[in-house]
Amino acid sequence: MISLRYAAVALAGGALLLSQTGCSTKNYVRSQTAPLAQKTNELDDATAANNRAVKDLDTRTTAGIQGAKDAASTADQHATAAGQSATQAQDAAQNAYNRADTLAGVVANLDSYKPIADVSVNFAVGKADLSRKDKEALATLGDQVANAKSYIVQVTGGTDSTGSAELNYNLSQRRAETVVQFLAAKYNIPPRKFYLIGIGKDKEVATNKTRAGRAKNRRVEVQLLTNMEQQAQTPTPGQEAMQQTPAPMPPQQ
Repeated sequence: MISLRYAAVALAGGALLLSQTGCSTKNYVRSQTAPLAQKTNELDDATAANNRAVKDLDTRTTAGIQGAKDAASTADQHATAAGQSATQAQDAAQNAYNRADTLAGVVANLDSYKPIADVSVNFAVGKADLSRKDKEALATLGDQVANAKSYIVQVTGGTDSTGSAELNYNLSQRRAETVVQFLAAKYNIPPRKFYLIGIGKDKEVATNKTRAGRAKNRRVEVQLLTNMEQQAQTPTPGQEAMQQTPAPMPPQQ
């Protein structure tokens, strides 16, 4: 009987010990896993926040890139429109220039025109560009335009004998146009005052057999001519005043 009591007590004690041990283990596990769970939750929150920030940054970046593309496209459109306007203006000005083979037959009363200034500029092989020296030479003629009356400007472009006739005609025209554009822009000369003549290699001013001769033939000759008859017919300001003032009446007797 006593043995049974001891056995019962032992069993009860073992059960209590196991119960206390189990509680301790659970508490230990709980105490160890709770910080890990908290860290995991914090990491999840940080990851979510980072994802939102990345998404927001991507949205703003995409919007910025699109805005930059739109601005660039608008700038390109404006530049294209400006380029087209400039080209149209240049084409209109070039179409207003008088183009002829010679002045005879296109200028009325040509015999009454007398040259008052002339200049010649030369070009490199195959080129139609003005150098600073060329512009200075043309300035000596351009400065006289302001005081000229009833004038025209004859611009004759020439080439050396290198190349085909068609190529040289086109090149001589381009050289003449370059001179005209410079004079028209700098000295405000109306396009209708110009008479462009491209003679290609037809009229040489020096032999094409030497380098020096070919260099002289690659030229544009410019002449400023005025109509002397129209100037003679145009009254001076003093004459206009005399014509407009009635003659005094003789005194009555």
